[in-house]
Amino acid sequence: MRRLALYPGSFDPITNGHIDIVRRSLLVFDQVLVAVACNMRKVPTFTADERVEMIRETFAEEGDRVLVDTFQGLLVDYARQKQIRTVLRGLRAVSDFEFEFQMASMNRRLTDEVDYIFMMTSEEYFYVSSSLVREVALNGGDVTGLVPDAIKTRLDARVQPR
Repeated sequence: MRRLALYPGSFDPITNGHIDIVRRSLLVFDQVLVAVACNMRKVPTFTADERVEMIRETFAEEGDRVLVDTFQGLLVDYARQKQIRTVLRGLRAVSDFEFEFQMASMNRRLTDEVDYIFMMTSEEYFYVSSSLVREVALNGGDVTGLVPDAIKTRLDARVQPR
């Protein structure tokens, strides 16, 4: 029986913190499906297709152990559609736990078919978020070490420093 986890997020862009969570989760799960959320309320820096492409490039060495897809709507509906019972979420700080606990509780209210596993981000990445990376890049800061070099190149080309 294969152990499969669903790792949802916007990944706009994927950061070294996200990568840390995926690679460490592969020690527990046979496969991880990285699901790029398409949220109509947000204006992303990269399109969903670009984010999928960047994630696939990032995890090329992992082969079919890391799958990538997009989804819209309720996470629990997507998890059921994909027949995945475990959702993986990364935690950086107590504030992340409060938000994730609230989301997991609501999703648990919607269905008891999906469980949640929370994994702490490694200490070196606990302060890194996609929005913070975008903000630093937008203001002309150097995001080296926060995202893979290939992502940094794309981000630098996409944002125009203020």
